Amino acid sequence: MKAYKELSKEELLTLKEELNKEYEEARAKGLKLDMSRGKPGASQLDMEMDFMNVLNTDTSFKTEEGTDCRNYGLLDGIPEARKLIGDMIGVPADNVIVCGNSSLAVMYDTISRSMVFGVMGSTPWCKLDKVKFLCPVPGYDRHFAITELFGIEMINIPMTESGPDMDMVEKLVSEDAAVKGIWCVPKYSNPQGITYSDETVRRFAALKPAAEDFRIFWDNAYAIHDIYEDRSDSLLEILSECEKAGNPDMVYEFCSTSKVMFPGSGISAVAASQPNLDGIRKTLTIQTIGFDKLNMLRHVRYFNDINGMKAHMMKHAEIVRPKFATVLEILDRELAGLEIGSWLNPNGGYFISFDALPGCAKEIVSLCKEAGVVLTGAGATYPYKKDPKDSNIRLAPTFPALDELTQATELFTLCVKIASVDKFLAEK
Repeated sequence: MKAYKELSKEELLTLKEELNKEYEEARAKGLKLDMSRGKPGASQLDMEMDFMNVLNTDTSFKTEEGTDCRNYGLLDGIPEARKLIGDMIGVPADNVIVCGNSSLAVMYDTISRSMVFGVMGSTPWCKLDKVKFLCPVPGYDRHFAITELFGIEMINIPMTESGPDMDMVEKLVSEDAAVKGIWCVPKYSNPQGITYSDETVRRFAALKPAAEDFRIFWDNAYAIHDIYEDRSDSLLEILSECEKAGNPDMVYEFCSTSKVMFPGSGISAVAASQPNLDGIRKTLTIQTIGFDKLNMLRHVRYFNDINGMKAHMMKHAEIVRPKFATVLEILDRELAGLEIGSWLNPNGGYFISFDALPGCAKEIVSLCKEAGVVLTGAGATYPYKKDPKDSNIRLAPTFPALDELTQATELFTLCVKIASVDKFLAEK
C-alpha cells in the first residue's frame, strides 16, 4: 500500500470504513490487556524464584569482614554489595552508597535534600527565586514528576541519536545559574533506547555551569540490560570522565537491581565523589541507621560477582527478546511504508518509542483504551505531560504474555492507522 498522504479523499474514506469495521470487531473481543509500564513479566519473576532460598535459618549472616547483617550498622551498605553495584556501573566501591529497594526514592531524596539543605554548602534551593531543571525528551515520566512536585521549572531538551542536544545543554547550563540539574537515562534511554555517545558523555563531563551546585542526575537504570548477546551498547563511565575534566563533584549516579532481581525487593545505590557522598551522609545518618543489609547479603550470595549478575541478565534477555521482536515485526509489517509513524529498534532497555503523526498520540491511546488495551498516557514522556507535538507513545513489551502482546500490538497499529486517516481527512 502506498503512503497515506498520497491517498485521495475518496481512497481515505474507503480505507476509513474498512479500518472502522476491523476496529469494531476488535472491540467486540472484550480485551483487557496492559502494556503501560515497564514491568518484568511473570516468566521473568518465576525464573528467579531460587533467590528466595539464598538465606535460611542455617545461613551465616555475617559479611566477609564479620559484620552481622541482622543487626544495626554500615550506613553505606555492606562492602560486598558496594563492590557488586560498583562493578555493575563501572565505579569503585568507595564511591557507592547502597540503599533500599528503589532508586527512585534515592533520586527523590536527593532533590529533597538539595531543596531543604542545599548542595555541599550552597544555598538551599527552596530559598532561591527560581530553580530550573533540564529534561531530555522524550524521557522518564517519574523523573519529571519529582521535579514538578517540588515546583522546579522544567525545560525540554530534544534527544538526538547520540543523546541530548548538547549545544542546547551547554548554552543553558553555562548562561543561567538557576539551572541546577539535568535528568539523564544515559544507557538505553527511557523510552527511546538510545545510549549516549562517548562524545556526549565527555561534553557532559566538561560542562561549565554558571551554578556551583549544578548536578547531572545520571540514572543508569539499564546499565546491564542488554537484549542481544551479539550486540550491545557501551557507555563511557561518567564519574571518571568528570574527574578528568576537572569537575569531580558534578554528577550523582543512580542505579538499582529492580529489573535485575525482583523489582519489589531489589537494592539501589547512589555513586558520586567523596565530597558529594559526605554531603549525603550528613542527612542520611539522621534519616536511617542503615538499609536492609540482609537483602544486600542475599544479592551478593545469589550473584557472587558481576559475572554472575551478567549471566543472570542473559536469562532475562532470552525471555524479553522474543517480545521485542514481536512488537517490532508487527510494526514493520503493518506500518512500514505508510509514513504514519516511526520507531527505533533498541539493543536493550525496556521500551520501544513510537512517534505518530503530530496531533495523533492522544487519539491513538484513547482508541486503544476503548478497545481494551492500556498504554502509557499520551504526553507522559514530557514534562507536565505536555507533548508539544502530541506524537510520542511509549510501548512497554515486557509485561504481557506473548500472545497478549501480539493482540495488543496489532490493535495498536490498527488505531495508528485510524488516527492517521482521520488526520489526513481533516486536512483535505
